[in-house]
Amino acid sequence: MIGRAEVEAEAKALGFAAMGVCTPDAIPQAMGRLQDFLDKDYHGTMNWMADRAHWRGDPTALWPDARSVIMLAEPYTPDVDPLTLLDARDRGAISVYARNKDYHDLVKKRLKRLGRWMIDQAGGEIKVFVDTAPVMEKPLGAAAGLGWQGKHTNLLSRELGNWFFLGAIFTTLNLDPDAPGVERCGSCTACLDACPTNAFPAPFQLDARRCISYLTIEHKGPVPLDLREKMGNRIYGCDDCLAVCPWNKFAQEARDAGYWARVELKAPKLAELAQLDDGTFREIFAGSPIKRIGRGRFVRNVLYAIGNSEDATLSKVAATLCRDDDVVVADAARWAVERLAGGATGSHAQEESK
Repeated sequence: MIGRAEVEAEAKALGFAAMGVCTPDAIPQAMGRLQDFLDKDYHGTMNWMADRAHWRGDPTALWPDARSVIMLAEPYTPDVDPLTLLDARDRGAISVYARNKDYHDLVKKRLKRLGRWMIDQAGGEIKVFVDTAPVMEKPLGAAAGLGWQGKHTNLLSRELGNWFFLGAIFTTLNLDPDAPGVERCGSCTACLDACPTNAFPAPFQLDARRCISYLTIEHKGPVPLDLREKMGNRIYGCDDCLAVCPWNKFAQEARDAGYWARVELKAPKLAELAQLDDGTFREIFAGSPIKRIGRGRFVRNVLYAIGNSEDATLSKVAATLCRDDDVVVADAARWAVERLAGGATGSHAQEESK
């Protein structure tokens, strides 16, 4: 048999920065918070959240045989403050986590290595999860003592700040659980104040429909007109609420080179990204989480950034896409051209964004 201490030692040897353990029934409050989120339609078009809510809110229903949940943290801390990239308006700002390899693959490989070691040592069964199954990693991470969910709803840690991914191993082994994390945000509202779109209706609540990460990644159609300007040059995700958190003074460096930003993705030129065809897009973003949104949605985001750039020289680039085969791209291109010309957006954009 193995105990919690042995599993943690192996986890850290494999590169994880922190580990915690809880039981599958440790988040009874999660279902109520999730249902409230869904009832308010804060999930937008992410219907998969509602479709499997019964599993998401109750880990015991997801796998009844599980006896312990091991939560693991893996840092991806940037080497440069991402907020500084927002000043380069002719360049795009890509969320820190997406500037190199897909974290799903990197974290899952490490989880599987740890899981195989556990089976070799003590038998039992495992299931590993990284943000793609109906598992509420953040409440489970808090229940396992890794930290607490901050006012921006992300997990925070006294030892890691908030620049870290979460992975979960469900196991049939009985491991001693950790004490849950304690909320330590106090009176700080830095994350709420930093949000460009006012996506937080209240502390600890997120309306995803206004979140730039949702708009640039999950939202498939034209972005509502009143939010396009607020997106600035953010073309994939948004780091503002994470970047301003004071707890990041304790953040640890990203240990896996797969999280180190590719030079060409730190501040890519909007003019070049706008001209990507489907084949080139797939080639550039092979192995990246960006690939999953496809060329159309990505170029749509780039065109919104061009429209916000105040750089009239980019108008010619946008104009070449006004008749793009993708109607959403074409709409974004027309909006960018009109905005750079100082005119009002056309009625076509207003209608399609509803």
